[in-house]
Amino acid sequence: MNLFRLLGDLAHLASIFILIHKVHKTRSCRGISFKTQALYALVFLTRYIDLLFRWISLYNFVMKLFFIGSSCYILYLMKYRFRPTHDPSIDTFKIEYLLGPCIFLSLIFNYKFEPTEILWTFSIYLESVAIFPQLFMLQRTGEAETITTHYLAALGIYRALYLPNWIYRYFTEDVVDPIAVTAGLVQTGLYLDFFYVYFTKVLHGQKFELPA
Repeated sequence: MNLFRLLGDLAHLASIFILIHKVHKTRSCRGISFKTQALYALVFLTRYIDLLFRWISLYNFVMKLFFIGSSCYILYLMKYRFRPTHDPSIDTFKIEYLLGPCIFLSLIFNYKFEPTEILWTFSIYLESVAIFPQLFMLQRTGEAETITTHYLAALGIYRALYLPNWIYRYFTEDVVDPIAVTAGLVQTGLYLDFFYVYFTKVLHGQKFELPA
């Protein structure tokens, strides 16, 4: 564990707490993509299946349980408790376009052709593009509530902080993970337009609106 990874994990935790707080405070799921949240739940369930047979540390165990539990809780809030506030008519990105390529890539490009390794690889590829439905919603509506943008910003910062983490590990541990690095670069790149608007408007007290 190094400082960059720790800060990345904290940013990830912050994004989840912000999202849950937003839903409870506004009693609404407006502006949140159910499809993106479902994809994140799938990411955690496939990545952390090793909870059933491998112990790494208490920190690792608690974090994995939290990510699985919180993602399922968010789905519960959106699907049942606050379902009337979710508008599926604007959450229309076809996730088959994400799942298909991720399954294909995980079968072809992995470190070992074993079920758990393929599931882990699949989760890495899927996480890199899971935000697509959410960004697609933003593109369709052209705007977002401020608290929703804070959630997305924390999520983007989490992934961006993993870049210096990999650099640090390369120089201190001689560890390189091409799959995770490539997927992380793709994921970080998807946030560039969002971050431009976030830093130039939201942090200056203006409403988040995409350029026409």
